[in-house]
Amino acid sequence: MTDDLLLQTPDGDMGAAMARPAADPKGGVIVVQEAFGVTPHIRSICERLASAGYVAIAPEFFHRTGSPVLEYGDYEKVMPNMARLSADGLANDVAAAIDALDAEGVAPTHRGIVGFCMGGTVALWAGTAFEFGAAVTFYGGGVVEGRFGLPSLLDAAPRLRCPWLGLFGDQDRGIPSEQVELLAAAAATAPVDTEVHRYPEAGHGFNCDDRDAYHEASAADAWGRTLAWFDTHLIG
Repeated sequence: MTDDLLLQTPDGDMGAAMARPAADPKGGVIVVQEAFGVTPHIRSICERLASAGYVAIAPEFFHRTGSPVLEYGDYEKVMPNMARLSADGLANDVAAAIDALDAEGVAPTHRGIVGFCMGGTVALWAGTAFEFGAAVTFYGGGVVEGRFGLPSLLDAAPRLRCPWLGLFGDQDRGIPSEQVELLAAAAATAPVDTEVHRYPEAGHGFNCDDRDAYHEASAADAWGRTLAWFDTHLIG
């Protein structure tokens, strides 16, 4: 189960969901939401990470608009929330989540970040702007053109400060595989370990088992790679 807590940011309180492992944690992971907020699926990601031994926290990045959870496919509500995101706001929110992991006793080298959809974009960027031990991106957009006031992923990737894993579906109409290959090449120039895996049968959102886009085989493989990435780079 996840616990609800409030984090302090310069823009006011930000809700978050946190899951803790039963034993002493081997690290901590920030979980960055999809465009639909901190949904039951995102909470389940926190729970799965806790089962794997990590403290996991999912901040509500839409706290400025008061929309922690939106219905899948309700883009009329999604777009205004996403429009309020900014580089400064995202930096403040990630910093608040880092403070929460610090309070749990998680050392910077044992701290990771994983994001889905818009969160995948944030996760890569955060790996250039903050001290993390590892980062994972699930189908993050903004590869060629920046989003939310952030640089494009192509521009950001060479500046990665921590090992980064990218997971993408070839059937994703918003992120063509050609762009994914460009991103893989850009990330390979960073002074850290990077990997990109493409899933031929998967589209956007393939990891979310609450959506029609879910592709079980691809999701299972991607999750296994995610845990292995964190186990390798956060706890050595």
